[in-house]
Amino acid sequence: MKNIIVLLAEGFEEIEAITPVDILRRLGLKVQTASIANSREVVGSHCIPVKADICLKDLSLDDVSAVILPGGLTGSENLRDSTLVQSWLQKAYAKKHVIAAICAAPIALERAGILEGRHFTCYPGFEAQAQSGIYDSKAKVVIDGPFVTACGPGASFEFAYAIATKFVQEDTLLSLQKGMQFLR
Repeated sequence: MKNIIVLLAEGFEEIEAITPVDILRRLGLKVQTASIANSREVVGSHCIPVKADICLKDLSLDDVSAVILPGGLTGSENLRDSTLVQSWLQKAYAKKHVIAAICAAPIALERAGILEGRHFTCYPGFEAQAQSGIYDSKAKVVIDGPFVTACGPGASFEFAYAIATKFVQEDTLLSLQKGMQFLR
């Protein structure tokens, strides 16, 4: 199994980044956090410093099967404005990797030119910056082909579980959800 990469940019929404890492690792999947900057320490939107496993510049896309983009206004703008991230997203899309974005992060997918015609959701108001996609204002999570999108921090568990459906069997996921008291 190749790595699932969670991109960390200054100002990322902590719960949207850490929840998928935690859930996917509990399922036995290989997950790495990758700073998009030259430093492995990245500070989230609520001033929580996180030490990334690796810097994105030091990682090969050949070792990756999925890319996850947490939101947070500043974090999403930093993902959108990073030429390295944009290049990674375009190459991951061309290789048909899973690409997941939550909250405001679909704006980075729009900038990469890979959201066109795809159904998605995001934090309300950011759909105006992702007009090539088909926005679903009512959904907490949307899966469209290799894309998984979610509306915001409150959907972090559903987002992580939706990503997991791309990699594990349903019974494995249900067992984890019950064990975590997500399902009773």
